Amino acid sequence: MRTNPHILEINTRSWLHRLSEEYGHPFTLGDVPEEFLDRAKTLGFDAIWLMGVWQESPSARAIARASKEVQDQIRAVKPDFNTEDISASPYAVYDYVVDDSLGGNEAIQKLRERLREKGILLLLDFVGNHMAIDAPVVNENPDLFINTGTQGPSIHKDWFFQNKNGIYIAHGRDPYFAPWTDTAQLNYFNPKTREFMLNNLRRIAQMCDGVRCDMAMLALNKVHRDTWWEFIGGDLPKEEFWLQALTAIREDHPEFVFIAEVYWGLEWEIQEMGFDYTYDKVLYDRLRFSNPEDIKGHLRAEHLYQMRSLRFTSNHDEEEALKAFGREKSLAASVIIATLPGARLFHLFQILGRSTRMPIQYAHDSFPIEEEVRAYYHKLFTIASAPAFHGGQWSMYGVESAGDDTFHNILAWQWKQMNTGKLVVINYSPSPAQAHVTLKGFQGEITEEFSGRKINISPEVISQGATLQLLPYESKIFTYTVH
Repeated sequence: MRTNPHILEINTRSWLHRLSEEYGHPFTLGDVPEEFLDRAKTLGFDAIWLMGVWQESPSARAIARASKEVQDQIRAVKPDFNTEDISASPYAVYDYVVDDSLGGNEAIQKLRERLREKGILLLLDFVGNHMAIDAPVVNENPDLFINTGTQGPSIHKDWFFQNKNGIYIAHGRDPYFAPWTDTAQLNYFNPKTREFMLNNLRRIAQMCDGVRCDMAMLALNKVHRDTWWEFIGGDLPKEEFWLQALTAIREDHPEFVFIAEVYWGLEWEIQEMGFDYTYDKVLYDRLRFSNPEDIKGHLRAEHLYQMRSLRFTSNHDEEEALKAFGREKSLAASVIIATLPGARLFHLFQILGRSTRMPIQYAHDSFPIEEEVRAYYHKLFTIASAPAFHGGQWSMYGVESAGDDTFHNILAWQWKQMNTGKLVVINYSPSPAQAHVTLKGFQGEITEEFSGRKINISPEVISQGATLQLLPYESKIFTYTVH
């Protein structure tokens, strides 16, 4: 996988449903069209993350179908939906085997081999914090979960459910939100739980090239204790689960990729445990809600941290970029994501121009493709796949006033690889902006990549610099020869 890889997230069930509608017959993971895989390769994707392949939980499906929140979200987009088309949350895992409706383990092995032939890695989910409430292990080995035995909890009673044997088991939860009622909370202070989950990781590692670890910070010793201290007590384990897990998996799979969904300022701590990439939610929030100066401040973080950050403007947890940012701003934000150091994550439905997010439990999402949006992304991916964006050296690029203060709204950075330079300039504001740009080190002809325009610059301009004028949310990427 290249440095600064491009990763495509796919909601597996929705994707297969769309393919079935497009081609007029059902698909499993083993027989998806070759042209889709070829297109992913042509666009420069280094990895595909298939979200939601694991065996579906019947109880989680029933909970999702009865959920007013899920139904209301679907109804707002598709009033005539069929409740039977709602499936279980992919993050209430019944067992780590590929669901039969997707073709089972055999189908995903075929897909992995086809992707390998094209140089594309396959990434899958690992949900470390919890299992589905009806997962077989919940009844077979309840001590792997936080529980109070057959005696009901004296506090937080709504956090618990009873398994088939009458044992009270906690639902999985994030300490800042209500419990996820379709899940059972694993107890990471129990060494047997760690071994159980490590064995699940070993199974997964036989099927793919890497994992995206859901809510990874919840398994950290201090976070786990602070979330569940009333029920687990005791001293902190001597070692972090993730240190154990990453070491063990990489003994057999040295190149295995670990991506962590992590928040609360714990990204660096998780990176130090060996994760290849951690979510950069701070950048997402600044792109969506803050000003360009705040974005620049975030991008001045330590370079290794930047290289191990996963950048995104859309994923299955966030509102669709077109709605969250607005059309022009979302495209400008995607140029930022595609040209920064670190991993660059794009959602398939973002690329296709979906305007409103559907719950991940609903697969029959037949939204129309926005051709202009798709064409823009395809152009962007072609540009951002150039070797300089993956093997070059990145640095912020200073711009100066061209007579007013609008230069503060312009983001700029450059990549240099051997004798090739790339200068990225983005007006990240809803108003026109201009800036004076120095061109020292440039020589010969310059190409603006989005327009394809060739620009000949004189020695005088190179020595004195030039004024760039940009429309609201306009992006320009210049390719030049380094002197």
